[in-house]
Amino acid sequence: MTADVRPPSASDDAFWQERRTCFLSTPRPDGTPHLVPVGVTYDPESKIARVISDGGSKKVRNIRAAGPGVRVAVSQAEGRRWCTLEGTAIVKDDPESVADAERRYTQRYKTPRDNPNRVVIEITVTRAMGTAKPSGW
Repeated sequence: MTADVRPPSASDDAFWQERRTCFLSTPRPDGTPHLVPVGVTYDPESKIARVISDGGSKKVRNIRAAGPGVRVAVSQAEGRRWCTLEGTAIVKDDPESVADAERRYTQRYKTPRDNPNRVVIEITVTRAMGTAKPSGW
């Protein structure tokens, strides 16, 4: 199989803006992967991907248990187009970070339901792979 060497296109950037179910992989305390469907927003300027979640969810507990610098991945696919973003994750619960993540989520998906326990998982992306990588990779 040959590698996709074409440069990223505007449609590749749109791939991270269109409504699409994504998947987040976090490590469980025993090291096995925990993979769940999520909504993800990606900011190509800051190279930060965001996932909103309930603070008590397993994915959030996994990240908190692993501590700062834990490696995670988010991925999405449609047909032969796919992209995975890898990076380090932190959980933020301050009102400003959560509100920013909710605004971004609303732009890509829909207004999220009210959740007083909401947090945001921020992923500082260090690697992008796939046939639809966003610009800058």
